[in-house]
Amino acid sequence: MDTSKIVTSIKVTDFYQNEVDLFEKYANKILLLLFYNNACLGCTGRAIPLAYKFKQTYKDIEVIGIHSNFSSNTVSKGDILNIFTINELPFPIYIDNNHKVYDFFNSEGTPQWVLLTPKGEVYRSIFGSQDNAQNRLYYALESLTENGD
Repeated sequence: MDTSKIVTSIKVTDFYQNEVDLFEKYANKILLLLFYNNACLGCTGRAIPLAYKFKQTYKDIEVIGIHSNFSSNTVSKGDILNIFTINELPFPIYIDNNHKVYDFFNSEGTPQWVLLTPKGEVYRSIFGSQDNAQNRLYYALESLTENGD
């Protein structure tokens, strides 16, 4: 992963197939992007609950889920909601049709976490949801929020 990459646009779609530029919508915010897929058990069992925990803990960070679609099937809001025990999204979730944004960040698989500074710099990119990846995420989040970047 080339962490020197500057991001100026992150185009995904909402559940109505409207294009959304996350960099524009969440301008000047620290973004924690979680690339996941509903079929990934590590994503639904560990990464999504961890993302929710980050959302509760780090109020200055926008946690955003991006369902990377690796098939030609359209993913609906109902498909996404099916993985949650409550009938609402715990944080904003968007669709990455044809996994273009996933590929842009040279993701290693799902779940893939990308932490961006408000200026669009890739601060960290971390693959996985097990203990080692979780620890690296916590360190990155603490470091970025302490530095006030």
